[in-house]
Amino acid sequence: MKNRLRVLRAEREWSQAELAGRLDVSRQAVNAIETGKHDPSLPLAFRIARLFEMPIEEIFDDTEG
Repeated sequence: MKNRLRVLRAEREWSQAELAGRLDVSRQAVNAIETGKHDPSLPLAFRIARLFEMPIEEIFDDTEG
C-alpha cells in the first residue's frame, strides 16, 4: 500500500525514531510502513491519521497500480 508517511514526517522534521515514539511503535515499524514492506494495522492507521490530523485516505492509498 502506498502512503505519504515519509513526506508528512519530513514536513514536520521528525526522525523515524521521533515518529515511532509518538505512535508507540518501533523505528523499524515506521521504516517498514514508509517503504511499503508492511501495512499498518487498522488501529495504528487510525493513530497515524489522528497524529497528522488527516483522514486515513489522505495518508494511505490502497488502489492498485
